[in-house]
Amino acid sequence: MTSRLVLNADGEFEKIPIYRLLWLSKLVYSSAFELFIAAVIAINAVFLAVLTIPGITDNTRELAIAVDTGAMVVYAVELALRIASYGRKPWMFFTRGWNVFDFIVVGLAPFAAGQTVVLRLLRLMRLLRIFRFLPEVRVLFASIVKSIPPLLSMSVLIGLMLFLYGMAGTYLFGTTLYDSWGHIGLSLKSLFILLTLENFPLYLEEAMLVSPWALPYFLSYVFLIVFTILNVLIGIVLNAMDEARKENRVQNVEAEAVDKLHHIITAMSADGKISSAELAQLKRDVVRLRKSLPS
Repeated sequence: MTSRLVLNADGEFEKIPIYRLLWLSKLVYSSAFELFIAAVIAINAVFLAVLTIPGITDNTRELAIAVDTGAMVVYAVELALRIASYGRKPWMFFTRGWNVFDFIVVGLAPFAAGQTVVLRLLRLMRLLRIFRFLPEVRVLFASIVKSIPPLLSMSVLIGLMLFLYGMAGTYLFGTTLYDSWGHIGLSLKSLFILLTLENFPLYLEEAMLVSPWALPYFLSYVFLIVFTILNVLIGIVLNAMDEARKENRVQNVEAEAVDKLHHIITAMSADGKISSAELAQLKRDVVRLRKSLPS
């Protein structure tokens, strides 16, 4: 037996290696512990925002600083408990990205006293942990992550098209309309503004007084770049969201199946042994649960 299962705050089973302290791992993965830390993070964020308000009283400022200091103490205790839960292999704590981030933000605070503003900004990023308790937000975040690779590919295409249109705009209108099309930088700025179709009639009217190619130039830009390519980008994000929702449903079904199996095994082994009849029933339950899982 190399690992054990612990139900975490996400409603999913976490594999706990045998070298970790089981009781302490159950504590740091429990919903109550995670919700408490999330509440501290949210309260800390509110009082950090209070510190940015001009004209607050000295008492309010002292209270906000005290809450910030208290939150740091809570974070330090949390960090110590999480590291201690790894038992005789505490270095394994650093194999997870969020653990490393928490250690940098919290563990190095005493050595970065002069960088208070930077540390506070980094601590605000811990608000992302609250997403774990909001399923729809987790799906949205997962869809954004999934859409990054195809979006990067589309960004290369859009960048190339913008460069070509920028060069064409410079050659067509740059001599007369220098402020908008005088060089490639100004042309790209104008094209970025036109992505939102802001001041489109103004740009079009000015350009039509300079070149007869203005109308086909702007119409092709609007239909090719603004409408077509940007709609493709939206489609990529929506497709990634559908995939993330599907994966989330599969994970929920699998988690429910594992939870049922866990309860069945716990009930059967309550007397310290499993009979042959109970073992046969367990096999039937496993087959039934396996059939219920999506393929």
